[in-house]
Amino acid sequence: MKMVLQYCLLMVLFLFLAFQGAGQKENKLIRQGNKLYEQGKYKDAEMDYRKALEINKESNKGKFNLGTAVYQEKNYNEAAKLYEELSGKELDKQTRSKVYHNFGNTLLESKQYEQSIAAYKNALLNNPSDKDTKYNLEYAKAMLKKQQQQQQQNQQNQQDKKDQQDKKDQQDQDKEQQKNEQNKNQQDQNKKISKEDAERMLEAMKNDEKKTMAKVKKAQAKVQPVVVEKDW
Repeated sequence: MKMVLQYCLLMVLFLFLAFQGAGQKENKLIRQGNKLYEQGKYKDAEMDYRKALEINKESNKGKFNLGTAVYQEKNYNEAAKLYEELSGKELDKQTRSKVYHNFGNTLLESKQYEQSIAAYKNALLNNPSDKDTKYNLEYAKAMLKKQQQQQQQNQQNQQDKKDQQDKKDQQDQDKEQQKNEQNKNQQDQNKKISKEDAERMLEAMKNDEKKTMAKVKKAQAKVQPVVVEKDW
C-alpha cells in the first residue's frame, strides 16, 4: 500500500515539475516574442508566440500577443478570430477591455465599422476611462457615417444611370416606332400611287380602245361594196 502511495506521489510530483517546466518554457517564448515585437520583428515574434501556444494552446497571453503580431502584419482576419475567441474567456476587466479594444481595431481595419463600434463599446464597459478606445469609437462612428453616405451616393448614381438608360431606351423605341410609321406611310402612299397609276392606265387603255373602235367604224362606213354584174 505504501509503495502504491509513494508511486502516486512521485507521479504527481513528476507531472507538477513537467507542468512547471512547460510553463516556464511557454513564458520564456512569450518574453522572447515580446522583445522581438518591440524591435518591430513581427514575423519572428509571431513564430515565438506560436511555439508558446504549441506548449499551451489555451494560453491567453500567447493568443493575445499572437493577435498583436499578426495584426501588425496586416493579417486582420486571424487577429480578429484570436481576439473574438479571447472575448469568450474568463478575464479580468482590464484584460477584457484590451481584448475588445484590439478586436475593434482589427474590425476597423477591415472596414467592418458597425462591428468595430460594438467592440469598442464593450471595451469601454470594462474600462470606461480608456481615452484611446473613446477616440477610436468616435473615429469608427465617423467612418460608418461616411461609408453609409458613400453607399447612398453609389445607389443614387446607379439609379441615375438606370434612369438615363431607360430614357435612352425609350427614345430609341420612339425613334424606331416613328421610323416604322414613316415606312408604313410611305408604303401606303406607294400603294395609293400604284393604284392611281393602274386606274389611269386602265382608263387610258379604255380610251385607246374606244378610239380604235371609232376608227374601225369610221373605216367601215367609207367602204363601198363593189357589185359585179353578171356577164350574161
